Amino acid sequence: MTAAAQRAAAAARVDVLGVGVSAINMAMALGTIERWIETHERRYICVTGVHGVMESQRDEELRAIHNRAGLVAPDGMPLVWLSHMHGMKHVTRVYGPDLLLACSERSAAWNWRHLFYGGAPGVAELLARRLVVRYPQLSVVGTMSPPFRPLTEQEDEDIVGQINNVAPDIVWVGLGTPQQERWMAAHVGRIRASVLVGVGAAFDFLAGLKPQAPVWMQHSGLEWLFRLASEPRRLWRRYLSNNPRFAWHVALQAAGVTRYEMD
Repeated sequence: MTAAAQRAAAAARVDVLGVGVSAINMAMALGTIERWIETHERRYICVTGVHGVMESQRDEELRAIHNRAGLVAPDGMPLVWLSHMHGMKHVTRVYGPDLLLACSERSAAWNWRHLFYGGAPGVAELLARRLVVRYPQLSVVGTMSPPFRPLTEQEDEDIVGQINNVAPDIVWVGLGTPQQERWMAAHVGRIRASVLVGVGAAFDFLAGLKPQAPVWMQHSGLEWLFRLASEPRRLWRRYLSNNPRFAWHVALQAAGVTRYEMD
């Protein structure tokens, strides 16, 4: 696929319950990020699975935030399968931790500057240290762990100033859905980085604080089962409620019973 064809394909979206999921694979995601950095654009990426789509059913503002994103990466096999059903056979899963690792690896050649924002105290720092060991040429210009409460206006201005002072190319945001999507939408443009990427639990996974599902479970759409077994108290409601509702609403959409708008 030529560069022009890749750009056109990356602009295409699949309507999944009113959320426009980008018809991309990992190579296309990396190419898009590279182009944004080269041209000094300012965009954000929602790395989204079933949870993000279902949260968007309950929150119109969150759905609009997704649909204004530069990319909505398919971080879940159900979104990949739906893309294939719409004829987008080139689409593969763009898993948040894998995207972070792939960008870190590419940074050795392109000298991209990274900042990590989110996680519990100390998590962003641990993540950065582990990544630098793995990719010695990685340029990490900052780590921040904001408090688990709404920031005052002055605190927010201070954070924006601190981030802009170190001039990252990519800000990785690990606040969880929907907080990270709201934060990116509110700060894109104010923060002078080319790319903001919401990767949720990737901070804990790559910092070694939480286990990742085996690759075969990730590729077969069973990662949710592994995560539910790992954190049943925190995640049971998300998976045992969202997953059946997602399947039901997708079936209604496919049958034309329910229509959605990608506003």
